[in-house]
Amino acid sequence: MTTILAALQNSLLVLDSTIDGWKIHEHLKQYNINSLAIDPHNYSRAYCGTFNSGLWKTDNNGLTWEKTFLDNIGSHITSVSVSAIERGKSGFGRVFVGTEPSTILSSIDGGAIWEKIENFNELPSHTTWSFPPRPSTHHVRWIEPDTSNENCVFAAIEAGALIRTFDGGKTWMDRVESGPYDTHKLITNNKAPGILYSAAGDGYFESKDYGNTWNNINEGLKDHTYLFSIALNSGNPKNMIVSAANNAWKSHDISDLESFIYRRSFEEEDDQSSKWESVRNGLPESKGTFISILDSTPHVEDEFYCLNNRGIFVSKDSGLSWKSLEMPWPKEYKLQHPWALAIRQ
Repeated sequence: MTTILAALQNSLLVLDSTIDGWKIHEHLKQYNINSLAIDPHNYSRAYCGTFNSGLWKTDNNGLTWEKTFLDNIGSHITSVSVSAIERGKSGFGRVFVGTEPSTILSSIDGGAIWEKIENFNELPSHTTWSFPPRPSTHHVRWIEPDTSNENCVFAAIEAGALIRTFDGGKTWMDRVESGPYDTHKLITNNKAPGILYSAAGDGYFESKDYGNTWNNINEGLKDHTYLFSIALNSGNPKNMIVSAANNAWKSHDISDLESFIYRRSFEEEDDQSSKWESVRNGLPESKGTFISILDSTPHVEDEFYCLNNRGIFVSKDSGLSWKSLEMPWPKEYKLQHPWALAIRQ
């Protein structure tokens, strides 16, 4: 059975596949949802971050949700992730939560006790961090616990830096000059240790040495170099898709939307000549579509999912063609910005 968690601006959708089609539950209406994570060590546990009402959790596959109280922080959660390799005695994976203003909290026991991490705010680039819609502040847009090394964690500050720690958060390394400035989503993959894949407002970036050096690979994207989401093929990290637009306004402003999906696939690790190719088959028209949120199905090769205001779409041929899920999609969903997507198989 496949379970999909899909976060729209004012609705959290939980979809379960059944022999009769998709069974859908709606939760947390009007809670300004922006982040989701499923615990890979305990699939019944998932987390949902909201910008105005803190962190929520479920222990029954999304059937019900309860608020998790975090000490000494506000209600503005901006990211949540769970380590794929670090697990505590309670059986839960280490969970990381990012906030606005920029702080990271982590818990190894499912959220009973939290450790606050904020020393990265002392990095030299800190004085330049600023989120354009609210320039007086900034936040942790994405946290990526490495899939090969439990002490290695990456954090994307929106906007201004992609920072790294190799000792579990005790010390941090600042952004490098050749790296992305405005990462929206970063991925690591245990089939490709040391490689980082970044979808950023300043384009697509890839590092093969844990972020010490970077390549900016935008050929084929035309002028659609504002990237927001990325997903890797679960069975083949050399195949990936990104969501893209000309700029932030075309991505997020409902009065002037135009967004795209691009696909890239290559054979050799050092093949930097492989171009991005636009994907349209089965997807909604670009105009009027919020920039999409992407994910791949864990342990299922060639399967991707895409969420936007037109619906939820699936590809089972490595991103080449898509099909809309057969489910109700009310008019109110068409007006909501998509923010997060998580898949459990």
